[in-house]
Formats: sequence, C-alpha cells, structure tokens
Amino acid sequence: MSKTLLNRYPVDMRLFLLTTLTMCAFAANSILNRLAVDSGASDPASFAVVRVLSGALVLSLLVLMRGTQLPLRNRRRIIGAGALSLYMIGFSVAYLTLDAGLGALILFGVVQITMFAANTAFGAVPTARQMLGAAIALAGLAFVLWPSGALQVDLTGAALMTAAGVGWAAYSLAGRSEPDALAGTAANFVVALPVTALALLWFGAGWQINSVGYLLAILSGAVTSGMGYALWYRVLPQLAPAAAAVVQLSVPIIAIIAGVILLGEIASLKLMVGAMLVLGGIALAVVRLKRR
Repeated sequence: MSKTLLNRYPVDMRLFLLTTLTMCAFAANSILNRLAVDSGASDPASFAVVRVLSGALVLSLLVLMRGTQLPLRNRRRIIGAGALSLYMIGFSVAYLTLDAGLGALILFGVVQITMFAANTAFGAVPTARQMLGAAIALAGLAFVLWPSGALQVDLTGAALMTAAGVGWAAYSLAGRSEPDALAGTAANFVVALPVTALALLWFGAGWQINSVGYLLAILSGAVTSGMGYALWYRVLPQLAPAAAAVVQLSVPIIAIIAGVILLGEIASLKLMVGAMLVLGGIALAVVRLKRR
C-alpha cells in the first residue's frame, strides 16, 4: 500500500489500515509456519533459523539501498535483539512439546499481562474500559483455542512459551522509542541471528528442511516477519499503550480464518462466537468514545 494511497485517508483510518496490515502479516507467519512444519517440509528450529537469516539479509539490504547504516552498536539492540532472540527461541522450542492452541493462548496471555504491567509501571495506567475489553478479547481467544479433551500441559513447553511471551512484549515495548523502524528492525534481526541460530540448533534435532521448507521460511522471514515487524515498529508510537497490547489478540483469529479460507479448514460455530468476542473486546478497548 503506497504512501500516496494512504494519504487519501484520515490519520485514524491510515493507522487502522496499517495496524490491520501488520496483524495480517503476523497471522501469515503462523500460516507459513504451519504449512512448513505440519507438512514435514521443515522442523521448527530449522524454519526459525532460515526465517531470521532471510529477514536479516533482506532488511539490511533495504537499509543499505536507502543510504543509511545499520545501528548495530546502539544500546537499543540490548533490549530489541535480546527480546527478539528470547521470543524466537522460546516460541520454536515450546511447540515441540506443547499443543498449538494452548501454546498460542499462553503466548498472547503473557503478552497482554506483561505489556499492561509494564505500561502501568511507567505511568500509562489502562482505563477500566480497556481492561474490560482486554478481558473479553482474551476470554474469546480462550474459548476458541482451549484444547478439546483432557488438558495435558508440558511444564517445560509452557515455561518456554511464557518466556517467548515476555520476549515479544519487551520487543513491542522497545519499538515505541525506535527512531527508525526499518533500520532498527534490521539491526535487531542481524544481532539476534547468531544467538537464535546457535540456541535453536542446540535444541533442535539436526537440520531437517527441504526446498519447500526453505521457500516458506524465506517468505516468512523476508516478508511477513521482516517487513511485518518493521511496520509494527512504525505504528507502535502512534498506538495507545493498551491498544498496542490488545490488538494483537486478533492475530490467532485472523490465522484461523485464513486457514478456513486458504487451507479448507472447517469454520465452526465455536470459531464464529469466539471471533466476535475477540473483535468486540478489541473494539471496546481501542475505539475512542467521543464526548457530547
């Protein structure tokens, strides 16, 4: 979407469109990961390593073509790259032993709690309406993702996914003060690459990825992760702190709906009810009510 096209819309509408595009990019990451891992085209660790590598290469190239340098030695990399590594490692390894729906619920629940707590500590106390909206959206997400049958939780996987949630929340919080979204995202990917690759290869069961897996991982890293994360860093300073936390609850719902449309999965009544709760909760937390 070009700047010329976006400039035709009011500021609030442009922010809405950019935020929606960012959430769709995050959801596309989930779809690409599922396509690669569920089909046997790649194991989770190999997919993640190629994803970070391709994101680092493409984003760095775009920054250099723009005539600017990568801020690799900036103090922001301690939090940005460190949080990105924690998220990538925890997310990838946790899914080796954790149910996908329960893993997503833990991840996004921890992101909400961490971001709300951090924002409160720094003085951005959420309103009662924002808290209620977040609770409704999270309840809707739990309604959709809660595993059927007996609940079996692998404690190691749950701990790793909790760490991933803290990492992503820290990465999002760091983005609010990033002066250059593209350069900052590129530098985060470059610095995070060696730590992420070594850790994932250590935990993984060798290098198991074929040509289809490479293609999906490169697409995820270069487009939906790299460009999506850069776009996230662009919109974060314009979003209210509570809104930045709550809108992310739409990602699993978008991913599930995309699975219905693209992968032929079944659209159940449970999904539709949960989606309405999530979207309604987000609207309650995000939409500003005009005073008479």
